[in-house]
Amino acid sequence: MHTQVIMKRELFGCEISQQSKTEFFSATELVNAGNKWRVQNGINEFNLSQYLKSKSCAEFTAELERKYGNIITSARGRNSNTWVHPLLFIDIALAINPKLKIEVYEWLFDNLIKFRNDSGDSYKEMSAAIYSRFPNKREYPNYIQKVAQYIKTELGVEDWQKATENQLKKRDKIHESIKLLCNVLNDTDQAVRIGVKESIK
Repeated sequence: MHTQVIMKRELFGCEISQQSKTEFFSATELVNAGNKWRVQNGINEFNLSQYLKSKSCAEFTAELERKYGNIITSARGRNSNTWVHPLLFIDIALAINPKLKIEVYEWLFDNLIKFRNDSGDSYKEMSAAIYSRFPNKREYPNYIQKVAQYIKTELGVEDWQKATENQLKKRDKIHESIKLLCNVLNDTDQAVRIGVKESIK
């Protein structure tokens, strides 16, 4: 899926955003979450600007830029974020708190972004399959919205941007099942119902 979506992950009880397309993380939110933790533990606040200018970080970012190109994107204005490459994100996280090492490494190797993108692509394919069978094309937009909400409810999701890896994986499976069932069943309601129930057993 090529549309940029902001996924949310939790750290220190705060939400950290990750872009689905670039996979960049919000360094701004990371620093805010980290500083909350540092203050609670009697440690001075972490300064991102100073850290990025430090010699060790400058050498690291130079190497990252040589290999990956642009690794930092900053927006201007109120409530804007500085977005950083996942490897730079790890470096910043470890500078804030070395105890983050395991959690941040796990983030890099999980499949949250992969399943988010896969389920976005499979949604398009499912929608096309339903459309081809749906008898009243004028009512299709309302129908597909109801299907999407039904899937969301059945998986216990309030916001897809905060969905777990497992929920996104199941959504992808549901989309695939409904698409296949639409190829053999004329009744789209039946295809949706069976596709959802069979996929979440």
